[in-house]
Amino acid sequence: MRAVVFERFGQRAEVREVPDPSPPAGGVVVRVEATGLCRSDWHGWTGHDPDIVLPHVPGHELAGVVEAVGSGVTGWRPGDRVTVPFVCACGTCADCAAGDQQVCARQTQPGFTHWGSFAEYVALEHADVNLVAVPEELSFATAAGLGCRFATAFRAVVAQGRAAPGEWVAVHGCGGVGLSAVMIAAAAGARVVAVDTAPEALALARRFGAAHTVDAGAVGGATAEAVRELTGGGAHLSLDALGSPVTAAASVAGLRRRGRHVQVGLLPAAGGKTILPMERVIGWELEILGSHGMAAHAYPPMMELVRTGTLRPDLLVTSTIPLDAAPAALAAMGSAPGRGVTIIRPRASVGP
Repeated sequence: MRAVVFERFGQRAEVREVPDPSPPAGGVVVRVEATGLCRSDWHGWTGHDPDIVLPHVPGHELAGVVEAVGSGVTGWRPGDRVTVPFVCACGTCADCAAGDQQVCARQTQPGFTHWGSFAEYVALEHADVNLVAVPEELSFATAAGLGCRFATAFRAVVAQGRAAPGEWVAVHGCGGVGLSAVMIAAAAGARVVAVDTAPEALALARRFGAAHTVDAGAVGGATAEAVRELTGGGAHLSLDALGSPVTAAASVAGLRRRGRHVQVGLLPAAGGKTILPMERVIGWELEILGSHGMAAHAYPPMMELVRTGTLRPDLLVTSTIPLDAAPAALAAMGSAPGRGVTIIRPRASVGP
């Protein structure tokens, strides 16, 4: 198969022929029809993830068709249209037994713990626990983004953040996760303030339901103050959807008393120490929460909202590229992360 491979961290990947994967026991091989380009892939390529062994194939947001089934799989067969959470759970540990597959102690992640979906085929473990059926009316390009950015944002806003109608929700960083969070929070009846430095990203945020936007570059270090002013005292819920010490601190500082901060964007050690205003966390009884994907069993309510058109993740797809363009697009995320969601089509010419 053709796949994007890098031999050294931070050095240009290339598309080359590599052996086709085989389905593991209990797992499947999926023919990749669409895969998302995510900032987490860039973190892996730069060496921020200790699980990656070189040479490596990135990619963890995917949708496609089951090509081959390993021994012991009962719920899936070749030809099934599927997607998968980026956290592939084991299904048997204490976390999984409690329904918390997104923090499984023995999790695997395509594109991190093993070769991923910037390829024509990808192997996935524990299929009966992790695969999610993709309805015929949902395109592969739309379904690909559900496994990481959209599902992560859904759980961060709805389950962890507990967004309620009429509340103020601030979203710091309007890439794929952030724009997903804006759309989901607005659909939940919340009033959204979107924060970014790029006019194009802020325009998309307004299109997807943001009541107000803040240009973080224009206000300098006063982002939190701007959020508090627009919301009449601070957000009830605030998300750092980018992942940086600056955005994390601003998210916490922009909350009102007893507000809730959800950390969604990764904060790798290479980015420096993240210092939060813990004196305010104590005095104002703020909640600090993490959010790490969403388990496959939790997908049905989100999928129903997508099916009925209440949520429109298809509108987040702003670029579609072939596999040959993926190495350059991956490298560019460090300086120009792009707006919306970029989808890679490993097996086809660019198209809908």
